[in-house]
Amino acid sequence: MVVPLNKIHAEIHPPVLPEVAAIAPDMLALRHDLHAHPELAYEEHRTGDIVAAKLAAWGYEVHRGLGDTGVVGQLRCGDHANGQSTGKRLGLRADMDALPIRETTGLPYASQHDGKMHACGHDGHTATLLAAAKVIAESQDQLNGTINLIFQPAEEGHGGAQKMVDQGLFELFPCDALYAFHNEPGYPAGQFGFRSGVMYSSSDTAIITIHGKGGHGAMPHVAVDPIVVASHLVLALQTIRSREIDPNDMAVVSIGAIHAGDAPNVIPETCELRITIRARDPGVRELLRERITAMAHAQAAVHRATAEVEYKWRYPPVMNDVAATDFAVEVAREFLGEEWLIPNLQPLQASDDFAIMLNAVPGNYFIVGNGMGEGGCMVHNAAYDFNDNLLPVTASYWVKLAQAYLRRD
Repeated sequence: MVVPLNKIHAEIHPPVLPEVAAIAPDMLALRHDLHAHPELAYEEHRTGDIVAAKLAAWGYEVHRGLGDTGVVGQLRCGDHANGQSTGKRLGLRADMDALPIRETTGLPYASQHDGKMHACGHDGHTATLLAAAKVIAESQDQLNGTINLIFQPAEEGHGGAQKMVDQGLFELFPCDALYAFHNEPGYPAGQFGFRSGVMYSSSDTAIITIHGKGGHGAMPHVAVDPIVVASHLVLALQTIRSREIDPNDMAVVSIGAIHAGDAPNVIPETCELRITIRARDPGVRELLRERITAMAHAQAAVHRATAEVEYKWRYPPVMNDVAATDFAVEVAREFLGEEWLIPNLQPLQASDDFAIMLNAVPGNYFIVGNGMGEGGCMVHNAAYDFNDNLLPVTASYWVKLAQAYLRRD
């Protein structure tokens, strides 16, 4: 269920540029087409073909292959088009990948690929940036500098940003500032949220395998039960947050999966725990790794078992640059008005590998409310859908941001 913007703001509507409003039907059709044809990490071939074809048709120089299936569209304007070096370089990023989820929305444009779904709104992010790309290209005579539009694969836990950076993204396409957004259910539809410093938490994964000694369930004394060890470990891990970390610091240790055994009368050889770990402070992030690893080995040893810990450093916290954030807020306040800004936005517990790009280039990651209340649900849910009402206003904001940053003096 799409939450109309005018249900949140009954008397006002967010501003939309006329040029964006004129292509709104095409933008909506594109978003629905992308939603119906989701592609998982590093499989974004069809999506990449669509992105590349449209960018090329609008005059962008298109580069493909970074991050395997990534697409970058570059537009040199003003002095940069004439080979001169004056002018700034702006990067805007959208993610393209879907999730391995079976969709239950029942929408007419629901996923046509069973077990794959745009359950995080990346279809909306891609469609929004493409809409802005068209309008920006049409207004390039007002701009001076270079705009790099980065369409990233494999954001959903598969390191697409890291791969693009490692393969030379910012050497090939230097940026002085970098921006991206994510839709955020639970906030009023169409409201924009900005903050400096930490925006999203880090995200790491631990896979712990307890090795015991299998045996008959009726004779546990001659076995070493890894499920019992895992049970003690699950409870012990929760004391890290409650007893070893300053209550003022954020940390999450959540066991998302436990796998062991197949029969009620058989004690298995192994038990595997899969854990997600979140933090905002680098010191807390390191402490979590140390204590989770130590506890796994200690709990196993107490019960005559052993533990194998595979700790995966994944995404660092998303850290927004102060100056880049101030600029983004100034553009939003001037274009949207104060009533469309989320006041006193606090950090969120989600994570995003845009953090890796922000470690290389100063920038800002902001949110746009996807709606709240009846009919809405969180991302990564089989019933989720991107709110189409966000497309025109967010595309308009991208255009205004680019025009403000690359304004011809």
